[in-house]
Amino acid sequence: MKLLLDENISRRILPELDPHFDGSSHVCLVGLERATDDEIWRFAKANGYHIVTCDSDFHELSLIRGSPPKVIWLHAGNLGNAAVGSLLVAAKSQLQDAMLDSAIHFVELSC
Repeated sequence: MKLLLDENISRRILPELDPHFDGSSHVCLVGLERATDDEIWRFAKANGYHIVTCDSDFHELSLIRGSPPKVIWLHAGNLGNAAVGSLLVAAKSQLQDAMLDSAIHFVELSC
């Protein structure tokens, strides 16, 4: 399962995610640092990513457009990098199940 981290999540957590979410990346590492939400959405869809964000805009897009891509919305307040990485790793099984369920378009994670 490849995750594409939105600009509001630090790319510094990628090394922690790599053993669990192989092939994950960050918008700035794929040339989308100034991209619109629509451009990020199209890139994720075309390249098999699921979008991880703290921004409600992608959650709203998932309600309108469905999936793919699926959206993982971190609705957890102001977490540090280590906490964000730990939250995603701890939710790996839940996320894998959700990614396989065609009725689910987004997953909200909170702590």
